[in-house]
Amino acid sequence: MRIAVVGSGHVGLVAGSCFADLGHDVIVVDNDEQKLAALKAGQVPIHEKFLPELLNRHRGHRLQFSDNLHEAVRSSAAIFIAVGTPTTNRGEADLSFVESVAREISGAINDYKVVIEKSTVPVYTSDWVRKIILRNGTDPDSFDVASNPEFLREGTAVTDFLFPDRIVIGCDNDRCAEVLREIYAPLTGGSYYERGDAIPRPDRANIPPPMIVTSTKSAELIKHASNAFLALKISFINAVASICESVGANVNQVCHGVGTDSRIGPRFLNPGIGYGGSCFPKDVLAFRAVARECGYDFRLLDEVMRINEDQRQRFLRKVRSALWTLRGKRLGVLGLAFKGGTDDIRESPAIFLVQALLQEGCTITAYDPAAVERTREVMISNLKFANSAYEAASGADALLILTEWEEFANLDLDRLNRELKYPIVIDGRNLYDPEVMAANGFTYYSVGRAASHPDGVPAGSILKNGVKKA
Repeated sequence: MRIAVVGSGHVGLVAGSCFADLGHDVIVVDNDEQKLAALKAGQVPIHEKFLPELLNRHRGHRLQFSDNLHEAVRSSAAIFIAVGTPTTNRGEADLSFVESVAREISGAINDYKVVIEKSTVPVYTSDWVRKIILRNGTDPDSFDVASNPEFLREGTAVTDFLFPDRIVIGCDNDRCAEVLREIYAPLTGGSYYERGDAIPRPDRANIPPPMIVTSTKSAELIKHASNAFLALKISFINAVASICESVGANVNQVCHGVGTDSRIGPRFLNPGIGYGGSCFPKDVLAFRAVARECGYDFRLLDEVMRINEDQRQRFLRKVRSALWTLRGKRLGVLGLAFKGGTDDIRESPAIFLVQALLQEGCTITAYDPAAVERTREVMISNLKFANSAYEAASGADALLILTEWEEFANLDLDRLNRELKYPIVIDGRNLYDPEVMAANGFTYYSVGRAASHPDGVPAGSILKNGVKKA
């Protein structure tokens, strides 16, 4: 099938590349000439596993890039809208880009088209997209509007797309639904998974994935409700972690006991420094705004956001507790991206903490495997960057772990101890076992677990190389 994807951001680029891998002919449309030139030259603008391979495989063949939306619409049977929906000052989703695209699409419809929302949008957006297209004189029988929400995690977006838990399509008639069924047939029919060049299957993959067909309004709500619930799970376990610290319990043990309940499950029960990124903060705000517009005060979402903000402040207090005073302290920081596997620093709790510590008068040397360049673009402070975790730790009064990159969980502890001025590790992602860290000579702080320190040495003082450290 001929498919147009409008928008070459994270969702649009991943979707377009994956549709091409399923065997469709795809045109990704964007009005950013610089980005289009880079994509045509084979440059990958985001850090996403398997995306470079797909772009290299299909670019110039099944995958084209263009700035001509009119032409792309006329030559395609399905048009996916994957433009940005940023948050307004009122917490609502800004749908001006969606409206602009809908208006342009209306002038290019020459035969039956399905216009599909791929961006995360509030309920009723499909109705408005249809109204905009009709207002511009389009024959109502020549198009349908559908909702096909994405459930992509940054860092694993390609495998999430090709090995999804479920495919949700919101359609209000069978003609429209049939087009989307055809698009996803290589997945739902299983033929994609029989190919020798298919992207490697991840653990726990549901093959073939189920297709859930709903109304457009239900599909729109599924996306917002899903992200809000996942944010709720994160905030819930962070609140539990705070109680664990107060009573001396181990949050990892609590998570295991809770997560093995099949009604709850272990995923997203990971205590840390809070959620971030381009989805959860924006979508929780937008879902709350939708609820208020409908006359419902969704106060549970207020508490989810409050706990998330408080978790960052609690971590700052933990750093102060470990170091007493912050002004003049030299800190090593591991992680700048909002999560491992991506270079995205939008709403990153790591960036928030780095900025707060710099304002407290700390000197920080940071390392991230992928997000350094993006951080350079937004940080104009005295933040220094390292080329490795050990370089970031070199001579530091303490090391902070802020992003759960796999390499940070597999450091050479003997070397790390030698690099640090004081062997203090404050881990916001619980990557290490407190007893193991203590046995390796570290004073170790984490989330929801008691602080540990080398045997025989009181908390607050450490022996290193025979010298007592404050």
